[in-house]
Amino acid sequence: MKQTLALAILDSGHSIFLTGPAGSGKTYVLNQFVKNARRDGKSVAVTASTGLAATHLGGNTIHSWAGIGIADELHKKHVNDMSKSRREQIENADILIIDEVSMLHDYRLDMVDEVCRQVRGKRDVPFGGLQVILSGDFYQLPPVNRNESRQGNFVVSSKAWEGLDPVVCYLEEQHRQEDDELLEILTALRANDLRRRHAERLLERKVVRTPFDDPVTELYTTNVNVDAVNESKLKAMDGEIHEYQMTSTGRKGAVESLKKSCLSPETLSLKKGAFVMFVKNSQEKKYVNGTLGVVVGFAEDTDYPIVETKNGRKIQTKPDTWEMRDGEKKVASVSQIPLRLAWAITVHKSQGMTLDSAHVDLSNAFVPGMGYVALSRVRSLKTLTLGGLNRTALTMHEEAHEIDEQLRTKSAKDNKRLAHLEALYASKIEERGKKIGEKEKKTGGEVSWQEKLDNMRAKYPNAYKPWKRIEDETLLNQWASEKSIKQLAKLLGRHEGSIRSRLKKHFGDDIFS
Repeated sequence: MKQTLALAILDSGHSIFLTGPAGSGKTYVLNQFVKNARRDGKSVAVTASTGLAATHLGGNTIHSWAGIGIADELHKKHVNDMSKSRREQIENADILIIDEVSMLHDYRLDMVDEVCRQVRGKRDVPFGGLQVILSGDFYQLPPVNRNESRQGNFVVSSKAWEGLDPVVCYLEEQHRQEDDELLEILTALRANDLRRRHAERLLERKVVRTPFDDPVTELYTTNVNVDAVNESKLKAMDGEIHEYQMTSTGRKGAVESLKKSCLSPETLSLKKGAFVMFVKNSQEKKYVNGTLGVVVGFAEDTDYPIVETKNGRKIQTKPDTWEMRDGEKKVASVSQIPLRLAWAITVHKSQGMTLDSAHVDLSNAFVPGMGYVALSRVRSLKTLTLGGLNRTALTMHEEAHEIDEQLRTKSAKDNKRLAHLEALYASKIEERGKKIGEKEKKTGGEVSWQEKLDNMRAKYPNAYKPWKRIEDETLLNQWASEKSIKQLAKLLGRHEGSIRSRLKKHFGDDIFS
């Protein structure tokens, strides 16, 4: 399913499960939908199964939002004992988003469902009538069962999932991998069809730890390895240490939780020449979560680090803010320079990132799906080296294969059944674009570029994004098969004018003469 249809289905009010391979644009669709829904006056509760995932969306953990904490079951007076503010958050919400549901136990989704039914006074409808958006990929990290806790399974085994019966939006487009070989390996992992040639191709990338003359990020499975590498590399460098302390506001417990989930450390220690990674998407589109660079200096007036990225661009950094929200209410925030040392990071914390290059040590991979998460962070095999690989790293959770097959089948049916919504959504976006144009005329052009871009990408998801090799190949092949400009625009998610310009680049200005 394409992003535009997924957005159309969401906009129509359906509860959905949003899924797809790493790099298919799940987070983009969620962020776009949240912006549109809030613009339409809806109250959106943005949550995730882990604190780390919640910070990527500016939300809260589902455990906190629903008031279930770490409990394994609801006690009889759970709802009666909830605070008034917690009840109001749940009562007033229109939409509930739960990201990274692959790591959420089935019984906990049932608990959230029951809380929503009781608090909202609608016991006979799933989640008390909320529009629910579940997002995740069951091929990535599964729920962790601890010996001392209640044992659980994937959320698809829950009564809540069965009752909700969500529309399945299985995104198929690829917005990260530019290398057919790596994409083939990742696809084979997902299809439970990893061949000898795939393993051999990966083993060809095995080298001793990459030299740091040309630094790349190393991914390890444990924090011990990560901390040791980063600390030793910084300590070995000459020069003065510059330190930046995180600041915070809000409830003490919420602040502590947010600090643990934030990828930027409480105390950020840097030196000139330090290898760093941006850990947040820039609102001005200067960098994304995972952009790598080197500290080349410090600003005279603020002492904030100046980072030169791999493409030679120099970025003057400044503190950014991470928020924890409970529904629409902000309960905590922290502020820090959006950087961390990038010589090493854990596989778990790399989830959701796109890395220019990486050196991955999977010799101690201990859970199915860990190898897939790590390998799918990079765009190409050429920018990947392996320090180690074990059998677990090349396995996926057995049940995930069965679940995935069912999801693909249902998504295909839902795609066909709801395809008509895409045209209705396009009309709505066009109307919104006209209103933005009218607003520009009235205010003298004060509408932000970001607002225009968001509106444009609702209809053309790849607008103003760099062209990838695989997109160019698709363009040329489909043009040769006599597809129209309009058909190509829909296929590639770009404006018709962009399609014409790209064809002119390949064939010359007289192609349309």
